[in-house]
Amino acid sequence: MTTLWKTARMWLAGMCMAAVMACALSGCSGQQAPSDAATDAAGDTSQVVVALSTEAEPAAGFNPIINWGSGEHMHEPLLQSTLITTDADLNFHNDLATDYGVSDDGMTWTFHIRDDVKFTDGEPLTAADVAFTINKIIESPNAETDLSMVHGAEATDATTVVITMARPYNALLYELAVVGIVPEHAYTDAYGTTPEATIGSGRYMLEQWDQGQQAIFTANPDYYGEAPKIKRVVVLFMEEDAALAAAASGDVDLAFTSATLANSTPAGYSILACKSVDSRGLALPVQTSGAEVNADDAVYPAGNDVTCHKEIRQAINMGVDRQRFIDNVLNGYGTVAYSVGTGMPWYSDDMEVAYDPEAAQKLLEDAGWAKGEDGIYAKDGTLASIDVIYSTTDSVREGIAREFANQMAEIGIQVNLKGMSMSEAMAYAYSTPVVWGFGSNAPFEIESLYSLGGSFNVALYDNGKVNEYIADALAAPTLEESFDLWKKAQWDGETGFAPKGDAPWVWIANVDHLFFQKDGLQVAEQKPQPHGHGWSVLNNVDQWSWSE
Repeated sequence: MTTLWKTARMWLAGMCMAAVMACALSGCSGQQAPSDAATDAAGDTSQVVVALSTEAEPAAGFNPIINWGSGEHMHEPLLQSTLITTDADLNFHNDLATDYGVSDDGMTWTFHIRDDVKFTDGEPLTAADVAFTINKIIESPNAETDLSMVHGAEATDATTVVITMARPYNALLYELAVVGIVPEHAYTDAYGTTPEATIGSGRYMLEQWDQGQQAIFTANPDYYGEAPKIKRVVVLFMEEDAALAAAASGDVDLAFTSATLANSTPAGYSILACKSVDSRGLALPVQTSGAEVNADDAVYPAGNDVTCHKEIRQAINMGVDRQRFIDNVLNGYGTVAYSVGTGMPWYSDDMEVAYDPEAAQKLLEDAGWAKGEDGIYAKDGTLASIDVIYSTTDSVREGIAREFANQMAEIGIQVNLKGMSMSEAMAYAYSTPVVWGFGSNAPFEIESLYSLGGSFNVALYDNGKVNEYIADALAAPTLEESFDLWKKAQWDGETGFAPKGDAPWVWIANVDHLFFQKDGLQVAEQKPQPHGHGWSVLNNVDQWSWSE
């Protein structure tokens, strides 16, 4: 049905495959021993050993046509070059591009690229490779990068590529900043799965990939930019407890962790807390039950007879004490969130709603809801009782779900918690609130979540005025000129998806991405990290170093 829905299903399927492979390799002990490569790398200041979640392993390999660098978790692809990149302040800078421009109607983008870049097999990278990559993504049914706004790309000479749009889309640079360019002459279905089949032009080369265990990158000696300070990067794929054990034994230099384990920091390590725009929130379906949604050749139930009431959705937003989530669940490692993209230039202060449980209850009572002897509101035979689904493999999401249930009980709304795998949760996405994670360094997720036909509009939200603002925002001449339109989509004084308006979501917190950092390792300044606690921290691993 939609790109992001397809992304979620493919990603989950890949994780299942990776888990099976990991089980075969590790004997399903629950604790993976560090690899020989990791052990050999310990104490070597020319390299780093990093433990990432098993969910960070790209199921299809290191192939930008599928999902490496983009899709569910966006990050710089490391093995491949990109046209554009961003700095810690999210300003755009040229990588392959030397300059670029867009036509007045927003329908044509022209990029000029460097003429001194070679792939690791010695062949030159030309505009034809850029056009091939973009067109391949568009035509590939399993590509997770959303380039649906692009009609196609054409190399008009060796250093010029022209991208023709299907519709104006001023946020295109955000997409292109994570699209790694692959070689037309060497691209096969095996690309990204073996070192021999993974020809790139980026800072690193793929030295080894043991699926379910590790991936090893080696600095590209012919890289056209500044030579990497870190010459070798060993990435281990582990569960949370295994990553903690690896840090406790000193076998890794950086290991992902969660707020629930942050108090267990091993000796010789400190916590690296990376700020993010990775938001946790729940979609609140706005339609009554009985509807159906067709997605990926399957039919799913849609609608909810409790959250379809606007006053319920508004009361939920008013009855959430977001700071308590930060304190009780995240151990202080996070910030309150009122929207996906809280604090970004396109964010509106009208998304903010004060915690006011008394006002929430009055709102319900004014709408005809009456509290029963059990303390739960009901109206016309409908009990204010909702199921909430959380992932059983994510301790933070489970904690958020439990805290949410406690807070809703305080305002007379019953929450029935249901833990399951995210693959199972997908079947209930259009009918049941789920603790979701979203967030990117671009405004296009507003379109995904809130526009009619949006790629993850699981709330089934449809507001004509909001749709109009979103379309106009994407068609604005420049990204900066779109900010006011994005804000109006949130609330224009009369309507919008803000909590004071239609409130199809309740957003709770932006989670910090936490890592155990070995003493002496100097991690370069991080840009705000998008959804996906993993590869983003390695965006600038080439600039890391060890103290003397």
